[in-house]
Amino acid sequence: MTIRRLWRNARLATLAGTDWGLIEQGAIVTEGEHIAWVGPESALPATRGATEEHDLGGALLTPGLVDCHTHLVYGGRRADEAEMRLNGASYESIARAGGGILSTVRATRAASEAELFDQAAARAQTLMDQGVTTLEIKSGYGLTLEDEARCLRVARRLGQERLLSVRTTFLGAHALPPEYQGRADDYISAVCDWLPQLHAQELVDAVDVFCETIGFTPAQTRRVFEAARTLQLPVKLHAEQLSDQGGAALAASYGALSCDHLEHLSPAGIAAMKTNATAAVLLPGAFYMLREARLPPIAALREAGVPMAVATDHNPGTSPALSLPLMAHMACTLFRLTPLEAVRGITVHAAKALGLHDRGTLAVGQRADFAVWALEHPNELTYWFGHNPCRRVVVAAQERST
Repeated sequence: MTIRRLWRNARLATLAGTDWGLIEQGAIVTEGEHIAWVGPESALPATRGATEEHDLGGALLTPGLVDCHTHLVYGGRRADEAEMRLNGASYESIARAGGGILSTVRATRAASEAELFDQAAARAQTLMDQGVTTLEIKSGYGLTLEDEARCLRVARRLGQERLLSVRTTFLGAHALPPEYQGRADDYISAVCDWLPQLHAQELVDAVDVFCETIGFTPAQTRRVFEAARTLQLPVKLHAEQLSDQGGAALAASYGALSCDHLEHLSPAGIAAMKTNATAAVLLPGAFYMLREARLPPIAALREAGVPMAVATDHNPGTSPALSLPLMAHMACTLFRLTPLEAVRGITVHAAKALGLHDRGTLAVGQRADFAVWALEHPNELTYWFGHNPCRRVVVAAQERST
């Protein structure tokens, strides 16, 4: 039997058009996991009898938040490296000295799968308590077939055991592991060999690469993308974070879901992203933590009509952030997004960056994912920081406590 639920007495921010889509004294009817009706409560059809009724007390209701770029599964911590950077060391110098990603690789390999799950579950819960209903989790801290598989299994398990939708991304090409030092092409061959095996285990939703001077070259990135294309897996890219490698244009030529970071994005990269409908994912947490000075080209992306998503980039080295609303706030204060752009960036456009078209707005046919806030207007999601105004979270029409 399909359960019909009525969610009433709420101020709705549907985000279904190009503005906030505000509906005062609104209501939503869900049937099963999806929205069957949305509009003013006064227009609620009399025939819409509900099995359950939820009075939201006049609170603000938005689509569930989507964190479209995280590295949530890992072992260890890197507070010491953060201190080194504050004392003048660069991210690149730390990485080249064996720190950075490789220090997390060592800690991740040393942790058991149960330990990785418990730690990742705690991090996920913090995000969930602040309105996140869909979460992308990348691998990339194992860098062996078995360790990458362990991380992806943990990510899958989170989605199975929590009221949370999880998308998994294989990021085997994240860094060169110590056993392959001096043999980057050989490691890329290994990554391309692992991908079909991980895909056969149903562990991979998308494929990512760190294309950078301290990561992998555009030619090596292309090899991974070709392996993904063979399996009909979508791709995305860590692109133009520290330098312009032309990665965004390369990824866009493969129909990439998104290109992420983008501080050094060129006009050619923007044009390619526009042509191929590739989303831009802005990561203000990493920008802030690394004390970057070069802003992503927001005005040019806006003028080109490239959708701009915002994510936490949660990772232990450069963005240990566990608040997506805080990232929306920082996208406004640091990158000069408007509040509307930032909120759409953690809902509508974040869903697009994951290739998901069934969430991110409150509209008929969409998944019934939404968050209830002790706020008057959705622009307050980018105004307040340092506390959590989220009061209720609903995933596929099932409520979870916060």
